[in-house]
Amino acid sequence: MKQHSTNYTNTFIEVAEDCPVSQSQIPPEKKEKTLANLQYEKISKHPYQYSSDDIIFECYAFKNDISENEKQEERVKFFSKGQACLRSSPLAKRYGFGFHHNKEGKVALYPIESEEYQKLLKDTGVAKTKAMRSKRK
Repeated sequence: MKQHSTNYTNTFIEVAEDCPVSQSQIPPEKKEKTLANLQYEKISKHPYQYSSDDIIFECYAFKNDISENEKQEERVKFFSKGQACLRSSPLAKRYGFGFHHNKEGKVALYPIESEEYQKLLKDTGVAKTKAMRSKRK
């Protein structure tokens, strides 16, 4: 079975052009954890520890109540189809965070107003791509 991947290496995903904030915002807590909450917690607490695939699948597993025993098999099924990458994450589209994927493909978050975000934008050795827009032009 062909496996798809959402992983990038040495790439910076910039905030979407139509992101409504100029200062990053931590996604608000709700009764049910949102995708933004799950991604924010996982990446902000463990920078450069997980790949994009790890994060996207763990959020899917959490939302769908997949047990530890089932995870291996479910992950193969999950990635047998193409999945949306972090360019579609609400963190980059709505909350003002960029994603940096290092040379090993591990991810960290950077607030749009941070010095690190600006450094990554100017770093010619890092590929850049923008998060997806929320609205069509």
